[in-house]
Amino acid sequence: MESEDDFDMQDANESAEDDDFYSGGDDDAVGPAYAYDSDDDADVADYEFIDNDSDDSDDLVSHRHQLNYTVLSEADIRQRQEEDITRISTVLSISKVSASVLLRFYNWSVSKVHDEWFADEEKVRKSVGLLEKPVVEFPNAKELNCGICFENYPCDRLYTTACGHPFCNACWTGYISTSINDGPGCLTLRCPDPSCGAAIGQDMINLLASDEDREKYSRYFIRSYVEDNRKTKWCPAPGCDFAVDFVVGSGNYDVTCRCSYSFCWNCTEEAHRPVDCGTVAKWVLKNSAESENMNWILANSKPCPRCKRPIEKNQGCMHMTCTPPCKFEFCWLCLGAWSDHGERTGGFYACNRYETAKQEGVYDESEKRREMAKNSLERYTHYYERWATNQSSRQKALADLQQMQTVCLEKLSDVQCQPESQLKFITEAWLQIVECRRVLKWTYAYGYYLPEYEQAKRQFFEYLQGEAESGLERLHQCAEKELQVYLNAEGPSKDFNEFRTKLAGLTSVTRNYFENLVRALENGLSDVDTHAACSRQGSSKSLGGSNKGRSGKSKGSTSKSSGSNRTIDDSGHWSCDHCTYANANSATVCAMCQHHR
Repeated sequence: MESEDDFDMQDANESAEDDDFYSGGDDDAVGPAYAYDSDDDADVADYEFIDNDSDDSDDLVSHRHQLNYTVLSEADIRQRQEEDITRISTVLSISKVSASVLLRFYNWSVSKVHDEWFADEEKVRKSVGLLEKPVVEFPNAKELNCGICFENYPCDRLYTTACGHPFCNACWTGYISTSINDGPGCLTLRCPDPSCGAAIGQDMINLLASDEDREKYSRYFIRSYVEDNRKTKWCPAPGCDFAVDFVVGSGNYDVTCRCSYSFCWNCTEEAHRPVDCGTVAKWVLKNSAESENMNWILANSKPCPRCKRPIEKNQGCMHMTCTPPCKFEFCWLCLGAWSDHGERTGGFYACNRYETAKQEGVYDESEKRREMAKNSLERYTHYYERWATNQSSRQKALADLQQMQTVCLEKLSDVQCQPESQLKFITEAWLQIVECRRVLKWTYAYGYYLPEYEQAKRQFFEYLQGEAESGLERLHQCAEKELQVYLNAEGPSKDFNEFRTKLAGLTSVTRNYFENLVRALENGLSDVDTHAACSRQGSSKSLGGSNKGRSGKSKGSTSKSSGSNRTIDDSGHWSCDHCTYANANSATVCAMCQHHR
């Protein structure tokens, strides 16, 4: 973790007292309860864990709500494809080959096929190329002429589709092979006769194509079920063969493939909540475009007065010499010929002419453009560096998570004499860190495009972002630094149960805060009055949480003042209004922040 040395480890109790990071959101936004009875360290019934082999970059919110997507393997795709073909074949009383041609034509939409077929069957047959009877017939012929090579062949050596146009084996094979090698267009192959639109089904491919071509055709066929279907997309991760079937119109577009890659189903970029797809597209384009190079050139260089090539001055005096073949000597400040300069103009490190002209306003426009470019570049660099730093931190957290799952949990189980089933709170903490790093990374893209004139929103946003960073670092420190003490211990530690409670609590409240942060940003910080200054008290309210955590420290207030708003869930726990920690119903003091019930 890049900034681990910059943060002193704080006790969870002190953290809760210092700020309102633990202020909770709406009741339905709070994650699974994490509660331990201090007298019973074996009680794990109150945990809702993600399995050790869960996807390492899952959005933890997804596990608490019904998923609005399904990840499909190749076998799943083939099964769904076969089911759709069988359904159409049965309902329309046509062959499976014809059913597959119909479905491909209508982008694998079963309902669309039904609607069009029953509206006008004849029109559909003509459009798709499903003929009911042959166009040409040769009932008594013993030999026929191939329509491509024009050679005569016995009828048993010629092949036709439903239209009846005869072609020899060699010509069919060549025609099919060429079409397959040209790409997925072979799935809509028609009769070789230019005047005929009869469709060529998979039965002809299997009969006449080579093994290699049949395999290619099969790959195109299964890929078309995903690529032509508006509800299904391939996972964009390199080398991944899974697809995702999405319930269109169900809200959140973030999905996580079985390969552990999280992406936005709408734009197929990396998962980017709370930033919308349009902002991500602008940010990615800006990171890859040449615009910032031009800004840098404009901000840090000046054109040679003679050849106009940009020149950077990084040290030395004002006497500049352009590179060959130009070799023009000029003053860096006023861009005049150096032959006109000397001691009377200020020497090598100043230019009286420039100062005089500047006072007269001669250089105002160019200097203004250069200053604007410099400011723009500095602002972009500020946000990009932090965006990239959080991306690096997330990658490191993923590596640490894998190390934890494969090596450290087993070691910790042996050292602390705890079954691995009771150590899943560590895995969930790391999963939360990975997810929070992703969210925090995209908040910098959000901040870059936040309008400068909305000062109240900007102040509010920067406060929320700072609180999120602080809370995440607290969780990251606990999961990374404090855990090492118990990993390196020679035997079971008496305070391991306290560490378990602390890490589980930090995970819960960090998740709660980030969920509220995402909602606030997705709503465009709508709770902010753009005409008023943003205050710390108002910022905690806008997250949908209680501000009792801060007011509890004010004069005249008591910790019991928050008790009237506490909530008790169905599992017999009460949620502290100060830090949202879920405590056992028998407890009278919050185990996390020590506030009374």
